[in-house]
Amino acid sequence: MRSCTARSASSWRTWRTTTTSGRATTRSGGSRTEVGSGDFQQQALRHLDALHNFAVYLTRNPPEADDLVQETYVRAFRFSHRFEPGTHLRAWLFQILRNTFLTFYRLRERESALAANGVPDWDAPMFHDAPEESASAVDAHTDLERAMRRLPEEFRTVLLLAEVEGMPLEEIARVMACPVGTVKSRIFRAKERLRALLRDYEGR
Repeated sequence: MRSCTARSASSWRTWRTTTTSGRATTRSGGSRTEVGSGDFQQQALRHLDALHNFAVYLTRNPPEADDLVQETYVRAFRFSHRFEPGTHLRAWLFQILRNTFLTFYRLRERESALAANGVPDWDAPMFHDAPEESASAVDAHTDLERAMRRLPEEFRTVLLLAEVEGMPLEEIARVMACPVGTVKSRIFRAKERLRALLRDYEGR
């Protein structure tokens, strides 16, 4: 995988358009080869928006999220023969995306500039405030975002998949490569830690 570089919005739209129209290709050994075909490609592309949202959650950087989604699909199409028909395709794709992130993006996360409290100062907000929201609601979202960033990655991810994506526990277990019981435990512990952090913010 190439290093993370900023891709323009127009480039992302071009890739998205060519991919969803069935013309997506990749380079292998200097020649152009199809990276997806038939029903599998069409089914996989149905999850494009959800994968992009998840990539933004993980990278906190929209251009890098674009790169991460593209790399995810390249890998998914390349290794489509490993997918077991009848199982959860969405979870399989999310697992590829997360594994790719952990492999190639954690170094950047560690090297990111740190805020005064030791929390990475990511570029993109995790939650978006509605224009009509009150100042108190915006402050609450800000506190929630700060608290989420303090959670370990495995806690933050299961909480996002369960509460934001609405993913069933069985699919989350596939994404995280762990038993369902572990997912339940992480969600519980994540919520407990989140509540404690929010109480700390409210007391300041």
